[in-house]
Amino acid sequence: MSATADHAEERTNTAVRLGFEPGQVVQEIGYDDDVEQELREGIEATIGQELVDEDYDDVADVVLLWFRNEDGDLTDALVDAIGLIEDGGTVWLLTPKTGRDGYVEPSDINEAAQTAGLAQTKSINAGKDWTGSRLVTPKGAKAKR
Repeated sequence: MSATADHAEERTNTAVRLGFEPGQVVQEIGYDDDVEQELREGIEATIGQELVDEDYDDVADVVLLWFRNEDGDLTDALVDAIGLIEDGGTVWLLTPKTGRDGYVEPSDINEAAQTAGLAQTKSINAGKDWTGSRLVTPKGAKAKR
């Protein structure tokens, strides 16, 4: 594939923009019928396998955490997610966009991430109704510099 084709795919495939790579194990938490199916399908196509669910009993490379304001305590959810990933792994926190049911304030995301020991490195548009926040453990944050 040419560099131009790679660049075009990066612009159009949200999963590639999020940094997903072939062979990664991605554990999905908080799945419900309101999630962005196109994003899920793009991630599966990029990693070359299905997402694993909350019952997966090994460590993952990435946790995909769908979280709505009514889902409980965000800090607790993030602490739980950290326990599911390799050192230096990534948590993609997906929350409803402003004005959507379940919207989570950016300040709440930042506070919960800091309390859980994570650093927010990036925010992106993750689909029609969702925003994504890339959260990494401090080791992961240093490795990405």
